[in-house]
Amino acid sequence: MTVMTASFAAATITELPPSARFSLRTTDPIAASASLGLELPTKVGARAAAGARTALCLGPDEWLIEAPEAETPALIATFSNLEARLPLSAVEVSDREITLALSGPAVLDLLATGCPRDLAKLAVGSGCRTLFDTVQVVLTREAEDRFHLTVWRSFAPHLRALLDIAARELAAGL
Repeated sequence: MTVMTASFAAATITELPPSARFSLRTTDPIAASASLGLELPTKVGARAAAGARTALCLGPDEWLIEAPEAETPALIATFSNLEARLPLSAVEVSDREITLALSGPAVLDLLATGCPRDLAKLAVGSGCRTLFDTVQVVLTREAEDRFHLTVWRSFAPHLRALLDIAARELAAGL
């Protein structure tokens, strides 16, 4: 796999390696948490981590579970065991999405070029589903000057082109 990185004075945009991703829906987050070894946060936008696994609460009964790609078989087995005991839906979405790491002193300005949310108010360690231009994305704030942006693979070229243009314009204005 070729990792694409673009670095401008204002921001760096890097495509991250593939990971295991699951869209989980359940009405019993406590039981699911115990099996996953990862507490599922119940506040929308909150994110929890256990080792390299993360869970981002996207809705009252919806989580995005992420882990290293090598954990895919283990997670599939865990969800298979869980669905025998709990009402749930666990859909692997690993190939559907890619994640870009956005970082730098102007990362908030970069994101503001296409995102209507005030991301300065998004706490480090939290995330949200939102739009960039007209594309649905999931953003997580990794640090004050670093975000992960997850987008469906089919929209990635469009989104990446917009980000590259915006980053160049921001760099030219510095």
